[in-house]
Amino acid sequence: MPTTDYDLVITNATLVDGSGGDAREADIGVRDGFITRVEDKGALQHAKATEVIDAAGHLVTPGFVDIHTHYDGQVTWDPYLSPSCWHGVTTVVMGNCGVGFAPVRPSEREWLVELMEGVEDIPGAALKQGMRWGWESFPEYLDFLDQTPRLFDVGTQVPHGPVRAYVMGERGARNEPASSDDIAQMKAIVRDAIAAGALGFSTSRTMLHKALDGEPVPGTYATEAELIGIGRALSELGAGVFECSPSGVAGENDAAFPGELTLLRNVAAAIGRPVAFNLTQSNTAPELYRELLDRAADAAREGVRLAPQVAGRASGLLFGLDTTYHPFAGRPTYAALAALPRAEKLARLRDPLVRAAILAETDNTAMSMLERYPDRIWSLDDRVDYEPSVDASLGRVAAAMGCSPAELLYDWMVGGDGSELFNVPMLNYASNTFDALREMLVHPTSVLGLSDGGAHCAIICDASIPTSMITHWTRDRSRGERLPLEFVVHKQTRQTAELYGMYDRGLVAPGYKGDFNIIDYDALQLHKPVTVHDLPGGARRLIQRADGYLATIVSGRVIARDGELTDELPGRIVRGTQQPKG
Repeated sequence: MPTTDYDLVITNATLVDGSGGDAREADIGVRDGFITRVEDKGALQHAKATEVIDAAGHLVTPGFVDIHTHYDGQVTWDPYLSPSCWHGVTTVVMGNCGVGFAPVRPSEREWLVELMEGVEDIPGAALKQGMRWGWESFPEYLDFLDQTPRLFDVGTQVPHGPVRAYVMGERGARNEPASSDDIAQMKAIVRDAIAAGALGFSTSRTMLHKALDGEPVPGTYATEAELIGIGRALSELGAGVFECSPSGVAGENDAAFPGELTLLRNVAAAIGRPVAFNLTQSNTAPELYRELLDRAADAAREGVRLAPQVAGRASGLLFGLDTTYHPFAGRPTYAALAALPRAEKLARLRDPLVRAAILAETDNTAMSMLERYPDRIWSLDDRVDYEPSVDASLGRVAAAMGCSPAELLYDWMVGGDGSELFNVPMLNYASNTFDALREMLVHPTSVLGLSDGGAHCAIICDASIPTSMITHWTRDRSRGERLPLEFVVHKQTRQTAELYGMYDRGLVAPGYKGDFNIIDYDALQLHKPVTVHDLPGGARRLIQRADGYLATIVSGRVIARDGELTDELPGRIVRGTQQPKG
């Protein structure tokens, strides 16, 4: 007989359970990794448990489920998957945007690394040095990942790029048309992957996604017949999401997006499975998102599920002395100093002669944001405001001071310790507010995603979106209407989990996984991103931490306390549709 009734009891919780319903006071009991009781406050105060956590005065939510990450390489060497582990995430889905590492022949490994490096800005040197290999087929990839203890749960999708290259070789890598036999072979691989536990299939059609050699991701030009032919693998098994980064998604071709949505609707109708597609607000067609949302709603009324995947904040880039991009990078004097260690580079930049030389030079790159978009550059200070007023932008402040944006940026950049970062919101910020983004978030067809955890390592740090969804949207937003806490929690727990068939999590109820966050809501606060060199081989990346997470719990085991990881590694690989226990 057990000596305790529970492995974990959480008492006196202010529970927001993931359903979207009102917060309530509750006690929660967990045994063998699953929730067994959720009762009114005080009901379990005398229960016998291995561990009791008194959550009085604090918020308790399900663990966050982040469905758009790129940890496909990092997952082989890093059991913690930082920085997501610092933001209340207890499940991630990777294998997005048609890139990943299975299936693969040994001779193709380096090519897949270069594809991932080109598309997702993950340092190739880190992947080559850090990745552990031990598979060829996708089921073997899942088996390999199963062998490594990990902090939290990981699900993955089978990506179009590796599948196409595996079947078609150089023809597939170079985006040549697929024959009916090619399509049949790709479908068989995807079917085996879904049967083994892959949560879906992903593809990319945007011209922004290119390998290091400049070739678009395999599948970029895939015909409707190819997409439907592969997608029928999901249909036959009645499982999996079809995920796509469509042409036009990032404003590179606004006119193409409506046609892309017609194609994706046809795919969704033909295969009878959800088709998730990335959706952002373009600067050049700032009202287009409304048309696309309306069309997703029209499809839903006809029984066809299109799921626009939207971000929790503006999409763009960060830059500073140690990032991939910097607006002075195209100026010869700055370029000559760019590879120096930060302290030495900062000292050189503070030399008045160096300053004069850099400011006198002309940028010879096509990304001269200083000249083109000075009103879309903001200094990111310790308040970490992702919805800043245009009056605080580099261009407006420079005009008020009577200097050029370049002069002001230079002085801001060298005025501190060299860790200054600047935010350039390139999408979802056409009107300098999040009002359009709020429309996307509350739309009945949309799902929350696009954090890109593990990707674009030295240019963004959006793995912290689960935290800013709570802090900004429910508590701190001052330049527009906020969102209810219960809605935001639902948006990144039960809704994201259920899209991918993980019906066993995202809700605090008996039978569901014991995945939780215990949060000091008033103290929850993002830190400013910082550059570190902790990837394999010393490669750099941006990381971001937060205060206010008192505990994060996976399967009833505490994986983090007060923002610091414990020794627990209860995570596992999620395979296929998951149901509540009991």
